[in-house]
Order: sequence, then structure tokens, then C-alpha cells
Amino acid sequence: MTERAFQVDLRGVVDLLSRHLYSSPRVYLRELLQNGVDAVTARRAEEPDAPARIHIETPEHTGEGSLRVHDTGVGLTEPQIHELLATIGRSSKRDELGYARHEFLGQFGIGLLSGFLVADEIEVLTRSMHGGPTIRWVGYSDGRYLVEEAAEERNEVGTTVILRPRRDAEEWFAASTVANLARHYGAFLPVELRVGDTLVTEGEPPWRRTYPTPVRRRAALADYCQTVFGFAPLDVIDLEAAAAGLRGVAFVLPHAANPTVRAAHRVYLKRMLLADNVTDLLPEWAFFVRCVVDAEELRPTANREALYDDDLLGQVCDTLGEQIRDWLLTLAHSRPEELRRFLQLHHVGVKALAAHDDTMLDLVYRWLDFETSSGTMPLAEFTRRHSEVRYTSDIDEFRSLSAVAAAQGVGLVNAGYVYDTEIISRLSDRQGAALLRPLDPGELTTRFGRLPSETELRLRDFLHVAERALDSLGCTVLLRSYAPASLPALYLTSRAAEHRRELAESRAEADPLWADVLGALEPALAADQNRLVLNHANPLTRRITTLTDPDLITVAVQALYGQALLQGRHPLRPADSAVLNRSFLGLLDWAAPTESEE
Repeated sequence: MTERAFQVDLRGVVDLLSRHLYSSPRVYLRELLQNGVDAVTARRAEEPDAPARIHIETPEHTGEGSLRVHDTGVGLTEPQIHELLATIGRSSKRDELGYARHEFLGQFGIGLLSGFLVADEIEVLTRSMHGGPTIRWVGYSDGRYLVEEAAEERNEVGTTVILRPRRDAEEWFAASTVANLARHYGAFLPVELRVGDTLVTEGEPPWRRTYPTPVRRRAALADYCQTVFGFAPLDVIDLEAAAAGLRGVAFVLPHAANPTVRAAHRVYLKRMLLADNVTDLLPEWAFFVRCVVDAEELRPTANREALYDDDLLGQVCDTLGEQIRDWLLTLAHSRPEELRRFLQLHHVGVKALAAHDDTMLDLVYRWLDFETSSGTMPLAEFTRRHSEVRYTSDIDEFRSLSAVAAAQGVGLVNAGYVYDTEIISRLSDRQGAALLRPLDPGELTTRFGRLPSETELRLRDFLHVAERALDSLGCTVLLRSYAPASLPALYLTSRAAEHRRELAESRAEADPLWADVLGALEPALAADQNRLVLNHANPLTRRITTLTDPDLITVAVQALYGQALLQGRHPLRPADSAVLNRSFLGLLDWAAPTESEE
């Protein structure tokens, strides 16, 4: 067996790294800035008082069509050039030369290849702080390079990178574009960065600066948020994660946000902008904030446009989530009105957190408004008002039954929105929490007033006809007296009856063997039915009970059935729709007799 070496197409490797590693040509300037900052950092490790400057000259400044990036960094000797600029993928020598230490932004040399995004040729003039002549290195996009002693010496230690744009890349070399990119990526770099004569760097990030008063700091950060994100924040939360050397701020959105869209945050690494669309910095429930942070220890991906998903990032995510959670608790204890305003906008995120966090569950119980049969109020207040509390996970069921339940002394909570059922179930399971049980609509009939025995006896024939009118629909008829009196009839579903109906539908679609299995389950569900409860307290219903014509009773009862279904927003089966149409036409026919009948 013969071992062979891989055949590497160097031109293809350069193309892969320079054209396909990065999302946009704009990152070429960021990579050049990173190399410049790393070079300055390396020099200052040995000469703490060395100048820290990066100067960019655009074609408008040079007058020769080239872009030049000058730095006062450590510079390179000829052997270092061969190791750093002409070797792809080998890290041992970089480690020996000191360019793999965590103080550096990038991996010196690899980032230089991004220059091929906008140019076919990269020229480097460098003079090492350790002595020796100025060396000229020229790399070509086809994989060739040359190294020679420069014709002219640099005036000072450091490096100059020269790019000449390709025909399709001139736009990236315009003075305004370069200035905007330099400011976007490098505004907070710890060096003096200039484009032409314009100073780009602003010193410390706004969240690290010293302000005369907390009010002034809050105003300055709000202005910064307006500039970066385009909104005035509801509040500002300081963030810190010591394990990652991270500091920053979270801005609370002043408007409702879509909880299904993960928030994008702006992240700096060692004060160089990494990206402004990082989505995995915070827990998913914290979609109501936008963050700007600077970190020392978080790892970037290979293209330095996102964060590497490792244990440290997970730890940071948990830490920052705890700080946002603590901010919410502080609002609850010291600024309840601000908390109420926040909850009106961002209740979904808080409920998502309360679904698994006991402390936030208590906050939701005390402060978050729920829709109830007594109006909108927190669950803590609602349970104080009612000795019996039920909840329903169906919004339509709540709307149809809330008034009836309230009239019977039963407090009803609408738990039909996202996370509501989980939250109420957790509250019921906790020791000492108010008893919140799911509502079975059928239990309301036990609270309705029964009619006097002589009235029931008198209406026995009417009820018999009414039962036959709805028998084919799987619905029984009851006659009760209940509030509100304005309601003529109420359709109450039975959980068992609903299960039986679903079982029958599944059995009809199943194969014979599975149909027999499902059929064996039906007897256990056969005892209960859906109910149409006629309200004898309603004047219209009382008049209907006095009818004696069986056909007219059938039409009237079926009309009440259809109206109750629509009132309760229950789904209409084909049979229900047919009965509704037939009863409507029957009532019209009764109301408009023919000429012979007149």
C-alpha cells in the first residue's frame, strides 16, 4: 500500500476562504482592522508606550486608485512573513510567534485573505520592531506570492496593506463607504483610527463611560439605543458575565414584539464589532429586549460573523437571562406601575418564563392580568373574590359561559392564550395556591334552578317532543331557570360526549381491526350527552313551552339549538347546519302563512 499526499489546488483554497467564508465583501475592512489592532497589541506587549494608530487612506486620498491601511504595530521579518502570510491552516508557528494569544482579535494572516473579496492582488509593506529592512510581500488570487526587500524604507515600525480594487469592487473603496465601515466595525477600538483626516474611534463604549448622574447615563444610553436600534427604550438593563469578560446593556422594547422571532443582538469582541444579528445570546423567552455587549472570552466562528456555540456561550446565556429576570422582580418590588406597563406589552415572554420558573410564577400570579368572568385582573385578586374558580382552555367556551358561570357564583378564567393553561396548572399544583380547576360545562347544570314539580309535570309533553327534535343530533334537552334571563338557551358540551364523537369519527375512518378496538371503548363514554338547557326565566322560552303543535315545537327547539351553537361559537357539523337551515325556513313558513291558510 502506497501513501500519497493530498493534491491541493491553492487557487481553489484561496477562493474558498476569501469568497465563500464571508457573507459580504464589506468584511474585508474589518479583517484589515483586526490585523492592525493585533499588530499594535503585539508591539505594546513589549513596548507599552508604543503608538497605537491605524490610518486608512482611500483612493481619493492616495490619488493612485489604491486603498492603504497603515498601522504602528509590531511589523514582520521575512521569516515571519513566510510563516504568517504564506501558510494556510498551520497554527504551530503562529503560536510560537505569539499571534494565537487570547488578547488578539483574529488569527493573523488568515483574515488578510479577505482582501481577495475586493482585489486580485494584496501588497504588504512591513518593518519589524526587531530590526531589519522593510519587506515587501505581494499575494495574488491565483495562489502565487513573492517576497522581496522593499525599494523604499518605511518611516516607522509597522505595516501597510495596499489593495487595488477589481473592476466590480470599486464601490467598496469609496471614501464615504470606507469611513462608514470603519466606524461601524471599529468605533470602540482601543486605538486611534482615522480615515483620511477624520477620527473614527470614540473611546469607551457608552455603557462603560462615566456620567455625572444616573439620569444622565440613562439618557445617554437611550440616545445610543435610538441610534443603533431605532427606538427609545422602555428601560435599560445592565448586563455582565464575568466568565466571558462581558459587559453591556439590554434595551427593553417600547412596543409588543413577535415571540416567534428570535431577537437579534449587537456583539463586540474585544471592542471590535462581531455582528449585529446574533440570536443565541439570550434565552428564547427574552424576545422583548435588544442587547449590545462587548466580550473578551467568547469565541467567534471561523468567519467571525457569529458566536461559537460552546459551554461558555450557554453559561453566558443563562447568566444574562437571570439578570433580566432579576430586573423584572425589581420592578415588581419597587416600581409596580412600570411593571404593569411592561406586562401589557410583553406578557407572552413573562408567561414563557413563568411556565418553568417558580419566582416568575409568583410574579405572574400577583401582577399579570387575565381575562375573567369579573373582568380583567390578576389571578391573585380574582381568587380573593371567588371561593370557587374554574378555568377553560377554549376562548370561545369562555366567552359563551363567562356570564352564565358568574351568575351561578362560579369564577371563570380564560386560559385559552399561550402558556395560560401551563401557568394555571402549575399554580394549582403548588402548595398553598388557590384551587383552580378546569371547567366541565356540564357541572353548571347542577347549579341551575329546577322548576317546581307541577311546572315540570305540565311541560312533560313539551319536553318529550323537544327531546325527539334533537335526538338524532346527540343532544338532550333540559329545562331550567337561570341567570342571565336574557339568554333563551345554552348549549353545554360534555367532555365524554365530545370524546365519543371523536371516537366515532376515528372508527369510521379506521381499518376493521382497529375499528373493533375503538368500538370496545364506546360503552365507557356512553353515559353522558351534550345538552341544550332551555332557560325558563327567559320570556321567549316560556312562550315556546306553551306551544302544543309538535311540528312547531320541533322547529322552535331546533332554532334555539342552532342559535345556542352560534352564540357559543361551537363548530357546526353538516347535520347541525341542515337543522339550522330547516328550522329557519320552518319559522319563516309559520310566520308567513299561505293565502288559503289565511
